[in-house]
Amino acid sequence: MDATTFDALFERVSNWGRWGANDQRGTLNLLDDGRRLEATAAARSGQVVSLAHDLDTVSGPDNGRPALHYMTQQADVGGGEPRVNTDFVGFDFHGKSVTHLDALCHCSFRGRLYNGVGSADSVDSRGGHFGTVDQLRDGVVARGVLIDLPRAAGVGWLEPGTAAGPDDLVAALAAQGTERRPGDVVLVRTGHRRRRAELGAWDPSNLSAGLAPEAMAWLHATDTVVLGSDGDSDARPSGVDGVESPIHALALTAMGMPLIDNLNLEDAAVACSAAGRWDFLFVLAPLRIPGGTGSPVNPLAIL
Repeated sequence: MDATTFDALFERVSNWGRWGANDQRGTLNLLDDGRRLEATAAARSGQVVSLAHDLDTVSGPDNGRPALHYMTQQADVGGGEPRVNTDFVGFDFHGKSVTHLDALCHCSFRGRLYNGVGSADSVDSRGGHFGTVDQLRDGVVARGVLIDLPRAAGVGWLEPGTAAGPDDLVAALAAQGTERRPGDVVLVRTGHRRRRAELGAWDPSNLSAGLAPEAMAWLHATDTVVLGSDGDSDARPSGVDGVESPIHALALTAMGMPLIDNLNLEDAAVACSAAGRWDFLFVLAPLRIPGGTGSPVNPLAIL
């Protein structure tokens, strides 16, 4: 895709001004109390599945900034019982390892954040002042839909470099018998974590399965609230001239749609297959980080 075609797609899916010139919530505006209440009907059995993977403290090709976890205290309280154990956890969560949420201020395109706000004026050394993770301080409660692309294709995973388009998403939903509704959280499984478990880690910054830019027009038309994937939703190498992460630019900057990167969708895929349905109550609660560009998260699927 050349730059001119990408710019036209950016304009096509743009939500700038849709909810007002000062809006910072983007597609979260599609969720109201009524839709949240309707989403609870997707919890039928009560089974809960974590959609995150373990914190990775080991350096590797996909984890150049490993998380820190060490003990800080093992001592008595005031010289007596009970004893307490305390520990420290620290991470640079944006990247290819930590399951995390991207807030709208995480990504700018040609000097602009979502809604046309200048990025230079909105993010500085103190953090963000527009479209921060604080906009999600009350969490996301919605109907979640898992789109299992490898299952539909009859393979264990999509090979890195594969870019799934809207037809692939629609075909996978049809194979699952899953209906899409406005206000859904859409989670796309490429099989990234299964491939990593079986073949070992690689650097997904250079080679990863994800979505083709055209898929974002379908997500926009179907009023998706949040998009997540077991990679970072971008297929690499990028198929767009001069744009390294086109899905990030279209989702965060054009649509105002938060992203969830590096999900673990393997357990969810097994649970959904066993239940014979791929929709569930989705719950996400990011940390309250003033000025934060995102947050590590442990989203839950409640079947």
